[in-house]
Amino acid sequence: MRIERVEGLLVGSQVVGTNLVVRVTTDTGLVGLGQSGAWGFPEATSAVIDHLRSALVGADPMRTEYLQQHLSRLRPFRGNILWGALSALDIALWDIKGRHLGVPVWELLGGRVRDRVRLHALILDSDVDAVARAARAAAEEGFTAIKYDPIPTGWQDMSLARLVESVRAMGAAGREAVGLDVDIIFELHRKLTPMHSLAVAQTLAEFRPLFIEDPIQIDSVMIQGALAERYDVPLANGERLSTIWEFRDLFAAGGPQYVRPDLGLAGGFTGCRKIAAMAEAHHAALVSHNYMGPLLTAASIHLDVAIPNVITQEYLLQDESDFPGDAAFRTSLRRDGGYIAAPEAPGLGVELDEALLA
Repeated sequence: MRIERVEGLLVGSQVVGTNLVVRVTTDTGLVGLGQSGAWGFPEATSAVIDHLRSALVGADPMRTEYLQQHLSRLRPFRGNILWGALSALDIALWDIKGRHLGVPVWELLGGRVRDRVRLHALILDSDVDAVARAARAAAEEGFTAIKYDPIPTGWQDMSLARLVESVRAMGAAGREAVGLDVDIIFELHRKLTPMHSLAVAQTLAEFRPLFIEDPIQIDSVMIQGALAERYDVPLANGERLSTIWEFRDLFAAGGPQYVRPDLGLAGGFTGCRKIAAMAEAHHAALVSHNYMGPLLTAASIHLDVAIPNVITQEYLLQDESDFPGDAAFRTSLRRDGGYIAAPEAPGLGVELDEALLA
């Protein structure tokens, strides 16, 4: 079996505008699908796919480790755009491997560790009343964990005292809505300076969050580690990192208690299973980043099923919408309340509806 065709498809997304999907076809007719997590520059990542095509056509798609090593060193440059392309390719190749062998991808990653994956609902609302309503609705639907951003609109112009009080009101809204039996994750979206983040984290600790995510920009891994040691609650980050070496440095710096690799950015299955093992060795949990649609959700669930150190999986309810770009992916995933059962279809269990794609 050999790779016959590699395509980069720009697919509309209701969340990020455009996603890059990679479709790999073999000479036996098997088709694998993957998706890039470098959502800010889909056209640039697609250009990388075009550049790598000649090195892929004719290759054995089963050699996932070899191909990632080879392609990542084909030219003397690195970065998220390259790894966004390599990750999408890797996911597509594992999809082919599973389809070829007639088993779900999680079977190839070591087998099923769990029968179902716990989800946390991603809430996109940004004011107190809307957050409370969405949090309550998620809990009533069966989610045992939620995530939202407690930093209010207009935070850039607030004094520190006003910011802290506004954040406290947002934190209280979620906790009062769901009670004590639902975990809350606070996503700060890299908005704060290190000093501001300490005051905000101290305030949010009152609401017993599962963790606080991305308080500052990922510019300095050293500062990420320093903050992890100073916070009174667990810290998580990593969604913008793309290699096992970056995650190694994160742990060496003091590291977060939770790591957030994106399968579409951090090497697909080949890279993220190594990151998961590294996290396990540091007594850390993996909570993969995921909000870009059904395809990456399916990939994330397969990894979650097969590794021991998963706490919860980020889940966007918009994945269940009729938006054409998302509806074009027909998946075998079935959500039951706040959980998704281990999928049984070969490969990723995702098919592409050509009519909706067009």
